[in-house]
Amino acid sequence: MIESLTTEAIDLLKQLIETQSFSSEEDHTALLIENWFTSHNIPFKRNNHNIWATNKYFDESKPTLLLNSHHDTVKPNNGYTKDPFKAIVEDGKLYGLGSNDAGGCLVSLIATFTYFYNKKDLNYNLVIVASAEEESSGPNGLNSMLSIIPKVDVAIVGEPTLMNLAVAEKGLVVFDAKVKGTASHAAHPNNDNSIYNTIAVLNWFKDYKFERKSPVLGDVKMTVTQINAGKQHNAVPAEVDLVIDVRVNDKYSNQEIADILTQKSPCSSITPRSLRLNSSSIPINHDLVKAGIELGRETYGSPTLSDQSVLTCPSLKLGPGDSTRSHTADEFIYLAEIEEGVDLYIKLLEKVL
Repeated sequence: MIESLTTEAIDLLKQLIETQSFSSEEDHTALLIENWFTSHNIPFKRNNHNIWATNKYFDESKPTLLLNSHHDTVKPNNGYTKDPFKAIVEDGKLYGLGSNDAGGCLVSLIATFTYFYNKKDLNYNLVIVASAEEESSGPNGLNSMLSIIPKVDVAIVGEPTLMNLAVAEKGLVVFDAKVKGTASHAAHPNNDNSIYNTIAVLNWFKDYKFERKSPVLGDVKMTVTQINAGKQHNAVPAEVDLVIDVRVNDKYSNQEIADILTQKSPCSSITPRSLRLNSSSIPINHDLVKAGIELGRETYGSPTLSDQSVLTCPSLKLGPGDSTRSHTADEFIYLAEIEEGVDLYIKLLEKVL
C-alpha cells in the first residue's frame, strides 16, 4: 500500500507542478487535491482554497494531530532554464515550480494521511489541511482555518527539511521606521540633514544585540533591508524611510521585540506591520521528536518562516526536500526524497499513533 500511495503521490505532484497556483490563485490545485480525496473515498471540506479532512474514526475525547503543508507557490524568477510549469524528470530529479517548496511535502503528507485514514484505535485524531497563501502570509491561509478545524494539540508542518526535525522556527516582524530632519535647499547649510542623521541610526541597528540567546535558534537577527528618501537632487528631504526585518528566536514574543525597539531605537518613529508571525517550537522530549530521533533524524532550529508561525500549539517542521532549493531557478526535488518522506512520515506516526 505504501508503494502504491507513493507512486500516486508523485503523480499528484506532477499535476500540481503543471497547474499554476500563485498565492491566492490556488483554485485549480485545490481541485486536484479534492480529486485525490474523492478517489480514495475520503470525505473532505473546502474553505476558500484550503482543503481539509479528518480521519474516519475521529474521537473528540482524543488529542488531535494536524498534518499541514501548502499548495501555493511564489512566482518563478527569471533564472529558469526549464519550463517552471512542466514536470520534468531527469537523473532522478523532478523539476518544476513548487516541487521542493512545498509540493513534495504536501503530497507525502496526503499519502500518509490516506494510509492512516481507515485505521481504528489511534492515540491521536488526525486532521490534514492542504493550505493556501503560505508564501504571501495571506489572510485566507492556514490562519483562517484554525477556527474551523477541530482544536489542534500538536502539528507537523510540511516544509523541506531533508526529513530532519526542525524543533523550533524563528518568527518575523517587519518594521517601518522614519528618521527625520529638516528639509532644505541643497545649496544652504543644514545641520539636521535627515540622510546624514540616518548614518547613526543604521549603525545602531547594525550593532544592537538582543540579550536572550536561544540554544536552538541562536540570536535574534535584525537587518535593515530597505531605505528610501529624497525626490530631487537639490532638495534635502525631511525624512528617510527604513524597513527593518527582525527574525525572532523563541526567547522573545513579537510584542516584546516591538516594545524594545519602540523604547530603544533612535528612529523618529518605528511601527511593526504585524505581530502575528511568532516563533514556534516543540519540546525536545515530545513523543514526536523522540520518535524522530529513534529513526535517526537530527534536530535543529530553522531560520525560515512557515505556517508554523500562526499556530499556538507545539509544532514540528519536517519534510522531504532541501530548504536551500526553495525559490531558486530550476527548482527540483529528488524522487527518492519523496519516497523517503512517505516512508518516514508513516514510521514516525506509527510510533505515536
